[in-house]
Amino acid sequence: MTAPLKIQPNFDNMKAWRHQIHQHPELGFEEVATSRLVAERLTAWGYQVHTGIAATGVVGLLRWGDGTGPRLGLRADMDALPIHEQTGLPWASQVAGKMHACGHDGHTAILLGAAEALARLHRDGALSGSGTLTLIFQPAEELGGGGGARRMLEEGLFERFPCDALYALHNYPGKPAGHFYFREGAFLASSDRVTVTFTGKGGHGAMPQLAVDPTLPAASMVMALQSIVGRNVDPHHASVISVGRLQAGSSYNIIPETAELELSVRTLDPEVRDTLERRIRAVALAQAQAFDCRGDVAYERGYPVLVNAPVETRLAVDTARELFGDERVETPATPLTASEDCAFFLERVPGCYLMVGNGDNGYDQGGHLGPCSVHNPHYDFNDESLAPAAAFWLGLVSRYFSDSPAPPD
Repeated sequence: MTAPLKIQPNFDNMKAWRHQIHQHPELGFEEVATSRLVAERLTAWGYQVHTGIAATGVVGLLRWGDGTGPRLGLRADMDALPIHEQTGLPWASQVAGKMHACGHDGHTAILLGAAEALARLHRDGALSGSGTLTLIFQPAEELGGGGGARRMLEEGLFERFPCDALYALHNYPGKPAGHFYFREGAFLASSDRVTVTFTGKGGHGAMPQLAVDPTLPAASMVMALQSIVGRNVDPHHASVISVGRLQAGSSYNIIPETAELELSVRTLDPEVRDTLERRIRAVALAQAQAFDCRGDVAYERGYPVLVNAPVETRLAVDTARELFGDERVETPATPLTASEDCAFFLERVPGCYLMVGNGDNGYDQGGHLGPCSVHNPHYDFNDESLAPAAAFWLGLVSRYFSDSPAPPD
């Protein structure tokens, strides 16, 4: 394949697909209609299509030459969130309590747009040499530690469809639409879920001496947790411990039997991740002992730290600079404490996960919706980012197959 590609993705098609997917959001492992749309489009364009991977995942293969050349994977996520949409847009969710509040509708439409353009190049004989392009449409990115990437791997994704490199992208609210953000090394944080339960002895609120109050270690632990970040972690290493839920009791005059905290724990360093787990366990047990309660810790490791490989990241940066100029490319971008299950893929295959600016928000027939982040009922993917992101995929495919040697036998 030679660069530059003299073809552009079809913006109108991408916008139509994006709005269709947005109107019919599906949660993780339920993406039946979305998967059907993806599979039908890829099949019509001549891809070899495989469905039912991790329930609703789809893989499309495009081979040219004898297929023994480099093998590149591009990944998009498809699932929505259990949020009731409040945008009032003409293409707003038609399913109560579900919406595309993270932009996966846009990610899927972008990869479909690139796939359509690449298929046209393939039909025109414009793909020289030999190679395999693997398009991975993944379900259930939003499901925490049990997400779709891990399940696809468990079902033999890379054994069935080997990739020498893998790339994926996500929209970036608050950054200019169509600008690109890259970082070599750790870019997104690990994500762990921790439940701490303190068990005491219930009793009457008027006679606390006859009870053992579990709310005391729970309250004390909320403050003590921040000493872990402040005193046990190198200040140069970002880490977050957030108490998302603190629950105890059923009435003002009853000392409860138990008190429970649920934590979100994130870091950008695997060794710091180990430190946080060790210290959270120790602090919880120490707080329980101090207040004569029993302490139990359920520690669930979720997504690992997402790490971008040097060679693959530099290729992506060079591609974006060539296509859009230095002024629309930021590297190294600031790492984020959000998490992504694409990290599981990048533990197995070298690659790069990048961000594409989404502006303040999408637009409603020229009227600005106002700034907000993802996972917000007022969020909408910005259609202005569709064309540049799909063009980036085309440019990356061109560069990758021009610059990469064939894999060893």
